[in-house]
Amino acid sequence: MLTELKVLSEAEGSCVSIERRDGKSALLIICEHASRTLPERYGDLGLSKDARESHIAWDPGALAVARGISAALDATLVSQRFSRLIYDCNRPPEAPGAMPEKSEIYPIPGNQNLGADERKARTEALYIPFHDAVRGLIAERKARGQETVVVTIHSFTPVFNGKPRAVELGILHDADSRLADKMLTAAADAPLYKTERNEPYGPQDGVTHTLILHGVSNGFRNVMIEVRNDLIKDDAGQGVMADYLSGLLQQCLEGSH
Repeated sequence: MLTELKVLSEAEGSCVSIERRDGKSALLIICEHASRTLPERYGDLGLSKDARESHIAWDPGALAVARGISAALDATLVSQRFSRLIYDCNRPPEAPGAMPEKSEIYPIPGNQNLGADERKARTEALYIPFHDAVRGLIAERKARGQETVVVTIHSFTPVFNGKPRAVELGILHDADSRLADKMLTAAADAPLYKTERNEPYGPQDGVTHTLILHGVSNGFRNVMIEVRNDLIKDDAGQGVMADYLSGLLQQCLEGSH
């Protein structure tokens, strides 16, 4: 039974990638939806190639933008190496969206009617190690007296359920809006993108789980950045966005807490 429920093989390694572990920036960048890779055990989940490569499986461009910011500011980056279709690390285990049976227009055959053992196995293989890794990094930073500011990077589709989205850049927050407020003010002063607060999602949609877990609960400044994915579909767009966000974050970090 234990073998049947092994989510990742030894060859697949850890579900967590950490880059610039000793980065000097206060920023701790988190990318929960970095990859569309499905663990071998799950095959294609009954989905077409188009569906497996679409936004339902990952946040296209988000990891590239996160890496650009990490490189520019010497910031530690933590990313999930497997698709959110198996486990969405920005959702707690009890949330329906943690292991979705349907995403947008796509039913996900391999996620239908999951039993308690399978849900537990996925949680223990993907969610717990991912967030434990973030906690471990925070503890290391605290031990060496390094400030932590939590920033999560995501992307969203230009059209959702048939409706175009005008917003290009979303600055999201939960109860603590300190960093988001500064970023929105700075973005208004340099309006390269149409930028909105808590769009196209907000706390009411359950998207601030990671912020609450590692930012709000620790009293750290924090923000979730959502980028419309047509703007970051190639190297050029990713580079421009990473440069813009790096400048915005640096400017806001240099201000008062």
